[in-house]
Amino acid sequence: MAILKIARMGHPVLLQTADPVADPTSPEIRRLVADMFETLDDIGGAGLAAPQVHVPLRLFIFRIRPERVGGDADDRPIANTTVINPVLSFIGEQRQIGWEGCLSIPGLRAAVPRAWRVRYEGVDTDGNKVTGEATGAHAAIVQHEYDHLDGILYPMRMGGADFVHFGFTEDLAKAGQPEFRRSAPIA
Repeated sequence: MAILKIARMGHPVLLQTADPVADPTSPEIRRLVADMFETLDDIGGAGLAAPQVHVPLRLFIFRIRPERVGGDADDRPIANTTVINPVLSFIGEQRQIGWEGCLSIPGLRAAVPRAWRVRYEGVDTDGNKVTGEATGAHAAIVQHEYDHLDGILYPMRMGGADFVHFGFTEDLAKAGQPEFRRSAPIA
């Protein structure tokens, strides 16, 4: 296994639509996923999409650690999860605003609007179906990683947001901005 280099904002691989994975069970895909988890462990992140490691394929990995769980009853820790060729759908109209960072945009964070509840499906490296319904932090992480597959970085989701909620992590902390926590759903 290997620690992979993370593509940073400005690299073209982060702005393109990723290609479907032809054979999710291939040794190359298994190796890529293993390397992505090793990279995620090394960096301490919550999720990683293949384009972030310079591979323009439709797959992402994620996990929800206990400290990332919000107050919603459905928001719970999730073990290492791989989703290949994912399909994402929003459930309902509720939205949340929460602090996000990105391994491809190191040192910055912003308050980003996201759907409160989503459903996702795909397959894993054994070809088994992966499905989930997510709320809170889980939903935000899945949406964030899914966006990478369509060439979308979180600042692009801010729309007309107030840029007082966008800045360097260190400076936001000094200014007393809240930690990365999910808010309750909003209309």
